[in-house]
Amino acid sequence: MDSLGGAEFAPRSTYLNTSSCGVLPRRTVDAVRRLVEENGGGRPGGAGDFATIDASRASFARLVGVAEERVAAGGSVAVHVALIAGSLPSGSEVLLPEGEFSSVVTPFTVRGDLKVRYAPLDALADAVRPGTALVGLSAVQSADGRVADLAAVRAAAAAHGARVLVDASQSAGWLPLDAGAYDFTVTGAFKYLLCPRGTSFLTVTEEAQDSLAPAHGGWCGAEDRWGSTYGPVRRFATSARRYDEPPSFLAYHGAEQSLALLEQIGIATVHAHNTALAARFRAGLTELGHAPVPGDSGIVAVPGLGGRQPELARAGVVVSARAGNLRVSFHLYNSDADVDRALDVLSG
Repeated sequence: MDSLGGAEFAPRSTYLNTSSCGVLPRRTVDAVRRLVEENGGGRPGGAGDFATIDASRASFARLVGVAEERVAAGGSVAVHVALIAGSLPSGSEVLLPEGEFSSVVTPFTVRGDLKVRYAPLDALADAVRPGTALVGLSAVQSADGRVADLAAVRAAAAAHGARVLVDASQSAGWLPLDAGAYDFTVTGAFKYLLCPRGTSFLTVTEEAQDSLAPAHGGWCGAEDRWGSTYGPVRRFATSARRYDEPPSFLAYHGAEQSLALLEQIGIATVHAHNTALAARFRAGLTELGHAPVPGDSGIVAVPGLGGRQPELARAGVVVSARAGNLRVSFHLYNSDADVDRALDVLSG
């Protein structure tokens, strides 16, 4: 299987580490470089254009199946989650998976007045109970690539009146997502969405927006941005743009290009490509006597094999070691040859 990226990418290694950071397309690099050079020359418009923020917002919205009015732009998942955590009444119960990524966990624990409870990922839906205010989880787990049963969690939460927060950082860009099915989603876009770091999106349903205050209250979230630069913001945007953080223009000038490329290729096509490569890798690992985490995720983890990461790096194969696992992640710029190269090094 050939890569889907063609001339859009130029990795200098066997890069199998998108779960840490995606490879930037050439068009994205060019867009960032242009803005850097313009800034260095005294750009008349300043640091960048809000038009690129809004274009990125609209593109992301199409990729995850929501109206752009439901999308806020920012810089990090932790900030988005903290906004949600700050909106919960004191004493609220939050249910999270064991071993969940810290950006989804810590904003709730640091408050000190919330009841944070944990359950195994596979039993999370069964752990929702009367009084649970919010269930938070990643669609795909960072440590081992497991895909959550989001439908079961959503049904259990609905049955008990709980809201659902989904972190799509390890899934958006390769796993189809209906973001509108959840009260909140947060997505760090520097992984499978191939954006520069400093690009992150929050989606909020119209109903959930009623209880979420624009706590960081910046002028970028005002209905009239340029009419709200001095004194208190009198009127925030009626859409989820009210939660916008001041943007990193360099990141978003690149993000506009990356998201357009993914729209051009299509998430369904990327999903088929990534999962086929992962299946090939799992089969090869089994032949070598290793036992990868089972499933059909585009991320493959091998428990106890994390110590092989330095050896792979020396051979020019870039992967991660996470929670004792060797984590190998595939994306549109990878091919069968990349899979076989990793297996060849692991064969010793």
